[in-house]
Amino acid sequence: MTTRNLDKLFAPKSVAVIGASNRPAKVGNVVMRNLLQGGFDGPIIPINPRHGAVRGVLAYPDIESLPLTPDLGVICAPPKIVPEALEELGKIGTRAAICLTPGVSDIALDGGRSVGERMLDIVRERGMRLLGPNCVGAIVPKVGLNASFAHSGIDPGKIAFVSQSGAICASVLDWAKAQNVGFSYFISVGDAIDLDFGDIIDFLGSDPHTHAILLYMEAIRERRNFMSAARAAARNKPILVVKAGRNEAGAKAAQSHTGALAGADAVYDAAIRRAGMLRVYDFKELFGAVETLARVKGLRGDGLAVVTSGGGLGVMAVDALIEMGGRLAELSGETIEKLNGVLPAAWSKGNPVDIRSDASGQRYAEAVGILAQTPEVDALLIMHAPVALVSPTKVAGAVIDACGKTRAAILTSWVGGGAVEPARTLFHQAGIATYDTPNEAVRAFMQMVRYRRNQELLMETPGFSRQTFAPAVETARALARGCLAEGQTWMTEPEAKALLSAYGIPVVETHIAETPREAGRKSAEIGFPVALKILSRDISHKSDVGGVALNLSDANTVERAAERMWETIGRVRPDAEPEGFTVQKMAERPDAHELIVGIKTDPIFGPVILFGHGGTAVEAVGDGAVALPPLNMTLAREVIGRTRVEKLLLGYRDHPPGDMDALCSALVRISQMIVDLPEVRELDINPLSCDGHGVLALDARVRVAPPRADDKSRLAIRPYPKYLEEEFVMKSGRKALLRPIRPEDEPEHHAFISKLTPEDIRFRFFGSIRELPHSEMARLTQIDYDREMAFIATAPGEDGKPETLGVVRTVTDPNNEEAEYAIVVRSDLKGEGLGRKMMDKMIDYCRARGTKYYVGQVLRENRSMLGLAESLGFAIHRIPDEDDIREVRLLLNS
Repeated sequence: MTTRNLDKLFAPKSVAVIGASNRPAKVGNVVMRNLLQGGFDGPIIPINPRHGAVRGVLAYPDIESLPLTPDLGVICAPPKIVPEALEELGKIGTRAAICLTPGVSDIALDGGRSVGERMLDIVRERGMRLLGPNCVGAIVPKVGLNASFAHSGIDPGKIAFVSQSGAICASVLDWAKAQNVGFSYFISVGDAIDLDFGDIIDFLGSDPHTHAILLYMEAIRERRNFMSAARAAARNKPILVVKAGRNEAGAKAAQSHTGALAGADAVYDAAIRRAGMLRVYDFKELFGAVETLARVKGLRGDGLAVVTSGGGLGVMAVDALIEMGGRLAELSGETIEKLNGVLPAAWSKGNPVDIRSDASGQRYAEAVGILAQTPEVDALLIMHAPVALVSPTKVAGAVIDACGKTRAAILTSWVGGGAVEPARTLFHQAGIATYDTPNEAVRAFMQMVRYRRNQELLMETPGFSRQTFAPAVETARALARGCLAEGQTWMTEPEAKALLSAYGIPVVETHIAETPREAGRKSAEIGFPVALKILSRDISHKSDVGGVALNLSDANTVERAAERMWETIGRVRPDAEPEGFTVQKMAERPDAHELIVGIKTDPIFGPVILFGHGGTAVEAVGDGAVALPPLNMTLAREVIGRTRVEKLLLGYRDHPPGDMDALCSALVRISQMIVDLPEVRELDINPLSCDGHGVLALDARVRVAPPRADDKSRLAIRPYPKYLEEEFVMKSGRKALLRPIRPEDEPEHHAFISKLTPEDIRFRFFGSIRELPHSEMARLTQIDYDREMAFIATAPGEDGKPETLGVVRTVTDPNNEEAEYAIVVRSDLKGEGLGRKMMDKMIDYCRARGTKYYVGQVLRENRSMLGLAESLGFAIHRIPDEDDIREVRLLLNS
C-alpha cells in the first residue's frame, strides 16, 4: 500500500457527508455537527434525498447532483448502499472516503462477496483511499477537520493517536480533555480494509506537526509494510503501541516446543521491539505514556534519582524501580558534598534523597538544581506529600522554576487528594509530567528506559560472527526437498541434524539402527556411554512417551532398553510408526546449559526465531524470547539478553560462562537458514548444549512444506539481498565488489568519509563536514532493503583489508513513484568507470522494482555529475529559488 491521496483524506479542501441527517440520534447528524463546529473552512456538503437542508446547510439529493467534486466523502449510510455511494464518489473524482458504517463485512451481496470485499474492489479500481469501515472517523485540529461521530472534539497538539477500537477512542478523548493533552491527528481505523497501520505510520512519520505516534492495535494485515513504515518513522519520533489480545483463547500450540513458547503475542512484542517502538499494556500505562511523551524530554541514560520529602515515598519508588528492572543512580562524592551544603544534616546522604518532611520550596529547588546537572543522574523523580507546615502549591512552583535549567528528564508525583490538586494543575500548565503515585511515575520512567533501549538497538553497529560462514545451501535444500518428495512433512532426527550441519551448527554424531540388536551393535562401535532414542516422524517429544534412554553403559543394556522402548511406544502411541532407533555417544559436558533454539511460522509476521531455556521442562519453565529474522550478532545477543537463562550463561559460582559468541553465531546461522530455505516451516533444537567450549545440538526436529508463490515476501523484514552482489573490473584492472551495504560496514564507512576530499564532501553533502556522528552513520548503513538501497564498491586496500571506494544510495517514497539518489566516489578513482557502473546498477535496480522516476539534486558546479546524468538520459531542471542546485530526473517506468 502507499500514502497516495492521504492528503485528500486528512487535509481536504471540501467534504461531502453521505447520509447526513437532522435526526439527533443519527450518526449523520453528529458528523455534521462535528464538521460545522470543528472550524473547517471549506465547503461542507450534506447529501440527503429527503431534506433540503441538514443543520441549516443546503443539502443535495445524491452524489451526481453535487456542485463540486469533494476531496473527502464521509459515508454514514446503511451497509447495502455503501458500495454504491463509494462507486459514485469514485466516478466524480473523489479520492478519499471515510466509512463509519459498521457490519459491512458480515453482509453478502449477490454472488457471495461481502460488502467489504466490494468496497475494496472499488477503491482499488478508482485509486481512492478508504478509512474504515466501522470506524469513528478522523479528527485533524490543524485544518479544523472533525469528520467523526466522536462525542467531543480535541485540542491541537503534537501527538497522533491511531486506534482500531471506537471505545478506546472515546476513553482517550475523555482523558485528553481532563489532562489538557492535544493531538495532531486522531484516527480510528476500524476494520481497516484499505488503509492499514503501515500506511498511516508512513504518513504520520513524515508529518512535521506530529512529534509522537500512539497506536492502539489489535491486528495488522501487511507485515512488511507495517515493519518498514514503523522502522522508518521510529527513527524520527517516538511510537507507542498498546497491543490488545495478548492471550488469544483457543489458540492451538504447534507440534513443537517452539510453537508452545512463541505465541502470537510474543511475536507482536518482538516486532514492536525490533521496529524501535515501545509497547505498553493497559489504560493506565497508555495514559501515562501519553503524559510522558507530551511532557518529558528524552533520556540520556537509565540512572534515576529520587527526591522526596517523605522516606516512605522514597522506599515505595525504589521498590517499584528495582522490581521493574530499573537502576537507581549512584550519587558521586562530589554530588553528596554539594547536597550537604544546601540540605539539613538529617538528610538521607544518598539516593533516594530524603530532604525531610519540612522541606520548603527553596530546599526542593536547591536539591533539584544540583541533581539535575550531575552526569550520573539521567532522570529525576520529585515527590511530595502534603504536610501542615508547607504549601504543596508553593513547593510545586519552586520546582517548576528549578526545572527550567535542567539537563535531566523530570517526573513528579504529588501524592494525595484535594490538597495537591492545584499543584498538579501547575505541573500540567508548565508542561511537566506528574503522576498520582510513585509507582505510576516509576512505570513511566521505565517506559522511557525501554524505549531508549529499543532505539539504541536500531543504532548499534553489529559485529560479524567470529567464524567464517558459508552454508551448504544446496545440500540443505536437497534434504528438505527429499523429505517432501517422500510425502513427509517432518524430518527424522538424522535428517534434521544433517540440515544443521549444512549450516555449520555442531551436532552430536548420530547412527541409525533398525532393530534392538543393531542398536546394541552400533553402540559398541561408538563407545559407551550412549543415548538411545526412538526414531519416528510421528513422535515430536520422545521423552514424553518413553522414547529416550540416557547413559547406557554396554551393548546388552542398550538392546534391552530398545526392546522396552519399542514395547512402550506400541502401548502409549499405537498410532505412531517407529522406523528404528538413533544411537549417539553421550556428550560429556558437565557444565553445559540445556537451551532451545527454534523456528515457528507466524500467520501474521511469518518465520520467527525462538531462544530460551531448553530441556524436557521447556513449557513449565517458560523462559523464552522471540525475534524476527534476519539476525546479526548484535540482534542475537539482544534476544539472549531477554531471557532468564542468560544469567546462567554468563557464569555463576563455580560454573564457568558459556561461549556467547558461539551461541550468537548459531542463532545467526538459524536466521540465515530461514532466509535461504522457505521449505523449513518449523524447527526445534532441544537441547542445544552450550558451555565454554561452544554449542552442540543434541536433538533436532524440523517440519517442512512445499514453497509457496508468496515466499519472497514471507519475512516481515527483507533480508540482505545477496543476489545483488557482482564483481566489476575498473579500467586500471583493479577488481571491486559491488554489493548492498550492511550494518557491519559502519566502521569502514567512517574511514571512507574521512578519505573524501573537501570537494567530494561538498558535492555529496552540499556543505563541509568533518565526520558524521554514529546516529547518522547508523542511518546510512542500517537500511530497510524493502524501500531503501545503497550499493557500495569495496576492494582490498594496501593492507589487504577491504576498503570502501564509492557508494550510491536511493530512498524511495512509499508510493514507489520517486527514488532520490546520491552518489560519491573517491576522487583518486575518478575516470575508472566506477561511478557510471554504480549509477547503472542502481538505475537497473529501481527500474526492476517498478519505480517511476529516478531523481537527484546536483550542485551546478558539479559538471562531471551533470555530464554523467545527461549521458544517461536525465532531464536537467533549475530549482526555483535555488540557483546553485539542479534537479536531474530520469523516467524509468511510464
